[in-house]
Amino acid sequence: MEVGAMVTEQPHGTDGTGDRKPLVIPALDVFDPAPVAVAVFRGPGHVLTYTNAVYRQLFGDRPLGVPAREVMSDLEPQEALTLLDEVYRTGKPVQIGPDRPVRIEDAQGEVRDRWFSLSLSRAAPEGRVGTPDDVGVLLVAMEVTGEVTARERARMLSEKRLRALMRYQSLVTAGAQKVWVTDRNGGLVEGSPGWETVTGMAWDRLRGRGWLDAAHPDDRPELAAAWGRAVREVPELFQHRFRLRHRDGCYRHCELRAVPIREDGRVVEWVGACADVEDQWVADRRKALLARASAAVTESAHADRAFAAVGRVIVPELADACGVYLFPENEPGAEREAGIIHRISSTIRDGLPAAVAPLRPERVMPGSAFDQAIRERRPVHRRLAPGPVQPDKVPPGVAPWAEAAEVHDVVMFPVTIAGSVHAVVAVYACRPRQSFGRDELGLVRAVLDQSLPVFSNTLELRHTQRIALALQRSLLTDPPLVDGLEIVARYLPSSMADEVGGDWYDSFVLPDGATTLIIGDVAGHDLTAAVAMSKMRNMLRSLVVDRQEPPGDILRRLDVSTQILGTEEGTATCVYARIEGPAGGPWQLHFSVAGHPPPLLVTAEGEARYLDAAQDIMLGGLAPDQERASTIEPLPPRSIVLLYTDGLVERPDEDIDVGLERLRRQAARLATEPLDDFCRTLVSGPATDSSDDIAVIAARMPGPGGQEPEGSATVC
Repeated sequence: MEVGAMVTEQPHGTDGTGDRKPLVIPALDVFDPAPVAVAVFRGPGHVLTYTNAVYRQLFGDRPLGVPAREVMSDLEPQEALTLLDEVYRTGKPVQIGPDRPVRIEDAQGEVRDRWFSLSLSRAAPEGRVGTPDDVGVLLVAMEVTGEVTARERARMLSEKRLRALMRYQSLVTAGAQKVWVTDRNGGLVEGSPGWETVTGMAWDRLRGRGWLDAAHPDDRPELAAAWGRAVREVPELFQHRFRLRHRDGCYRHCELRAVPIREDGRVVEWVGACADVEDQWVADRRKALLARASAAVTESAHADRAFAAVGRVIVPELADACGVYLFPENEPGAEREAGIIHRISSTIRDGLPAAVAPLRPERVMPGSAFDQAIRERRPVHRRLAPGPVQPDKVPPGVAPWAEAAEVHDVVMFPVTIAGSVHAVVAVYACRPRQSFGRDELGLVRAVLDQSLPVFSNTLELRHTQRIALALQRSLLTDPPLVDGLEIVARYLPSSMADEVGGDWYDSFVLPDGATTLIIGDVAGHDLTAAVAMSKMRNMLRSLVVDRQEPPGDILRRLDVSTQILGTEEGTATCVYARIEGPAGGPWQLHFSVAGHPPPLLVTAEGEARYLDAAQDIMLGGLAPDQERASTIEPLPPRSIVLLYTDGLVERPDEDIDVGLERLRRQAARLATEPLDDFCRTLVSGPATDSSDDIAVIAARMPGPGGQEPEGSATVC
């Protein structure tokens, strides 16, 4: 191989004849110590005539004098070799960034994917450009595999390679990344054409700390503070993500990575590279928001709470405020009031007027944007001019707030389930937030769509629970009016507002003159529990009326009926009691208990005790040959018999005996109170924090000789 002076053709100059004008560069041996790979190919067959040490280290010791297609037969893709033809033919230099890997065998014989920044220029020995064989192609390559695969371009570039890259910048390009060099104090001293091209900022504006002005105004203070801290503390790697302004005025997320360059242990400059990560940021943001939405609605068992949880995901990430409107669930048999919708939640970012208006039913204005979203079952977007807000452009009841909050964009999303609109979610953009873009609205739609199955389940549960509650209330009939007896019944649903359980009470007068008191509980808080409770109540009523037998025998028959008719009812408990005696007394309580808390007897003198002589196991649990216990307890004049469900005495993390003792003491203190006040006071405390339903029924005996006012009955 002859090593002489070489010429490369200048990219833009000509010699006046139309051909590109060659420029003289040093002899090839100048590339021997270069920290970048250099190779020369000669003639139309691209015969390899020179490689330097770095080239041989990267690609192996390739034989000289062999055409490129033979000597580089292991190169994938082979189409890369067509660039040699193009540069040789046109004389136009080509620069290639590391946009995709090259598979080639290295000096150790390993074939793997690697990334390179390449430059190819047409070249020839000085004074020998007269024949095609005199012309060749000069290739300069820098491997950037570590930077691309490890995302640590700045860390991996040594000072020597960086300076080599700058020295041969006419031949090697840094690809799509934007590279700069700052002085030891963090002021930009050398930029790259990529910075000026992407940002549209001239070098005079970028130099020093001017490059910070290319960041989004909201991101600049944090970027400046982080960069200042890095310059003072000198970490091994500085990384920061921010929004970079492009020359068209838009902002895209980028990631800046910079490393300090040291000489003799002192920092002399910083080298940084800035990569566009907008697509990755959008994907990560979408994934994170959908994960948050999924977790939020999954933890919310009720429709209003699920919608409110989604509002907290949307605000402030995608919107400044979010309002949720839900059509009311009507009582069975009732018709929906035309044009009425309930605003159930409002989520507002900090810094805006806090009160949209009280959460309340709202009337939908016919022909309004909100009405259009419901009728057409599609999102409706309205832009608002500064000043007074027209009520027909925003959801009902929020025009004053929208004006005070300077809302300029509002979008109303109908939530459609099984072809019907069940709710509307409205999102608002307020100044200075920019108008909603396609990406933000698409994410809001994605959050709602992902949450739709949970919304559907919770709305269906809401509907089912209202049916169950209506069924339960229809079965809790008023106690009978019995001369000389006062009877009061109370039922309070769980403090979990949408839940309904299987608690029930009953009272009626039998043909033999006895007055029944019944209380029971079927496990569960759903329609199944309410239906099971209905079955149990009706079966017991039939048995009690048909058979004038001791209470234990009646409950034994209920055991058998339950087992025959089905076991899907699950756990059920019950107390069946008869108040027996002539009009003037004495009276007695004839009763049996099936796995239920025992009756409480409270005397007029303030003594209270539990009647636990007839305790037995739960319904459906007896063996075929077993009998249930019955017992009789005398009832003193003016005494009170109280039957209740476990919601009155059970508390989380507390033994039930503690609750029973608390009830006994409180009932004793209330012994002389009117029976209605007696029951109301007993249930008022537990009703506020119990997670279970509470049902009670109480009867007060006549005074001595039966001298009492006419019998009374109360149900609440």
